[in-house]
This record gives sequence, C-alpha cells and structure tokens, in this order.
Amino acid sequence: MFTDSVELTVSSGKGGQGCVAFRREKFVLNGGPNGGDGGRGGDIWFKCDNNTHTLSHFQKRMHIKADNGRPGEGSRMTGKSGDKKVIIVPPGTQIIDIETGEVLFDMLTDGQEEKFLEGGKGGLGNTHFKSPTNQRPTYAQPGEKGETRAIKLDLKLIADVGLVGFPNVGKSTLISTVSNATPEIANYEFTTLTPKLGQVNIGDFESFVMADIPGIIGGAHEGKGLGIQFLRHIERTKTLLYMIDLASYRDLQEQIEVLKDEIKSFSEKLGESKYAIALTRVDIVPPDEINDLVNGFLELLGLEPNKGSEFDFDPTMPYYVQDSADETLGYDKTKPYLVAPISSATNKNIEALKYALFNLVQTDRK
Repeated sequence: MFTDSVELTVSSGKGGQGCVAFRREKFVLNGGPNGGDGGRGGDIWFKCDNNTHTLSHFQKRMHIKADNGRPGEGSRMTGKSGDKKVIIVPPGTQIIDIETGEVLFDMLTDGQEEKFLEGGKGGLGNTHFKSPTNQRPTYAQPGEKGETRAIKLDLKLIADVGLVGFPNVGKSTLISTVSNATPEIANYEFTTLTPKLGQVNIGDFESFVMADIPGIIGGAHEGKGLGIQFLRHIERTKTLLYMIDLASYRDLQEQIEVLKDEIKSFSEKLGESKYAIALTRVDIVPPDEINDLVNGFLELLGLEPNKGSEFDFDPTMPYYVQDSADETLGYDKTKPYLVAPISSATNKNIEALKYALFNLVQTDRK
C-alpha cells in the first residue's frame, strides 16, 4: 500500500544511571568508591534510501524509541551506550515538526543521514564525588532523560517530468510504454489511485524520471477528486507534461485551461514551470479530423506548426516544437516547449516525445 504522509512520536534513549560501588579487596587497605558512569542513551537518526518508496512501514510503529543506556558498574566500568535508532525514509521525504509546522529536514539524496535527537547523558558514578571531607560517597547521578518529539513525515516524489491530465487520458499507458513503471490500465476513470514513478531510458547511459499522478478534475486544488491528495507529488518537478485527450467529450480548450488553472491555484511556483503538451489517443480519432483538431489547438495557443524538427515527429500530422530548450538561446517559458499528437497504443510519436522531453530535462540539469 502506498502511504505518503504519517505522524510519529520519536524518542531518544535515556542515559544509564551511575553506579554506587566500593573497592573491597583483601590487600588494598584504602579501597574507595569506584562506581562507573552510566552509558549514553541512543540517538535518533534519519537516513534516505533509494530502495524505499513509501512510508507504509510506519503505520504500525507510531512511537519509535532508541535504546536506553545501561547503568554503570563497579571497578569504574562505564555502562554500554544505547544503540542509535536509524529511521529509513524514501527520497523526497520531509520531516516536519507537528507543533510548529517547521520543515526540520528535507531528505533528497540516497545515503543522506541527519541526526534528529540526541540521547540522554549517562549519570556519573560515585567515584566522581569523593573528596577529603566525603571519602565514602553513597550516591550517584541518574541518567538524563532522552528527548521526545511529535513529527510528521511527508513524502513528495522526486521526478524530472510530471504528467498532468484529466482521468483516463492515457497517462498510465504513456508511462508504461516509455518507462519501467507498471501501473494499472483500464477503460474507466481514476484507474490510478496512487502516484507512480518510472525511469525513462535514453540510450545506454542517460535517463530521466517520470511521475504519473491520479487524474485531476476541476476544483482539485479545493479537494475535489483525488488530485489535491497527490498534486504535491509533482511540486518538485521542473517540467510538466499536460496530456490533452483528442477523443474526449471535453473540449480541448476546456481541458488545458482547467488543468493549468488547477496547477496554478495549487502552487504559484508550479504554475510557472516549464511545460509541454501531448495530444493523446490519435489512434481512435478519424484521420481526417486529426489535422483540424491539432491545428485548431495550436491556433488557440497562438502557435504555428513546425515544418521539421530534430526529434523526428511524424510529418503527416501538425506539431510544434520550440527551436531551443535553453532560455539563453531563445526558449520562451510562457509557451509550451512542444505540442505534439501521440498514441501510446500504436507508438505514434512516442520516441520523438521521449527525446524532446529529455532535451528539456537535460537543459535544466546543465
């Protein structure tokens, strides 16, 4: 089960108590106090691990505790320190203080480790309290208590390209075609109930990550449908791919305007992201209608179709691609980088779309 938000209470370990002991040996005339110190309590750490993709393993562990330190022993022996507790979280997890709402840590990279809570110090044994006026101290310090904090873990997936569209427009089919993701695909709305990540390979040594979230409907940013629950999973993406269904009962203009409005209403920053547009399901649109639909959509956006491009889009259908993905070379962020008709079922323009998106992603990385 996919879980992207969970509340936890975490506690570091308590320090061990100091020991009260005295040296009593037959041939040691002046044996004095020799109680050892208590061990330190265990710390709480967070670690980011690429092999973890959900927070579901926390649901039955609402209170996570580190080990306590062991008490000190005679002969000035210090008690064993408590083992640190390492909490494994997937990349993209934010650790948030429930009381203040402050983001304490943002776990982004594999192997990243952050110390969260320190364990309590161990108490001093009675050997520390001897003096000329108190040669037989009979007390030792108790160990310090550990810290306890109430926190919330929020998972926001990290991807290069986020798919945005109404339910049943072909997002799951596209990500299953171009990547290693295996989402559920069916001919009804809201087949995607949880976000999916897929790695899109470009040759042997290059790739980018694509994120598929549940379909968005009008009012998603206010809680309608499933969108508001998962829109935050594309907050970290720098590129959005709007998927517009050519065969939908919804008007093309309505689709793009509603989607862009929902994205901008949810996040002003996300609304200003670089974006591209895929016109989906050309395989079920009558061939004589495709050109009119695509040209009409391009005219709506104030764009002229290209006569050719480096990405080898099908020349029998109109499409649009900006000359460059680099802002220093003329890329206009207010316009889509590309508008292209595609079909995941028949692989129409899919390879060209992959390489065009990679070009946009690669420019951001540089």
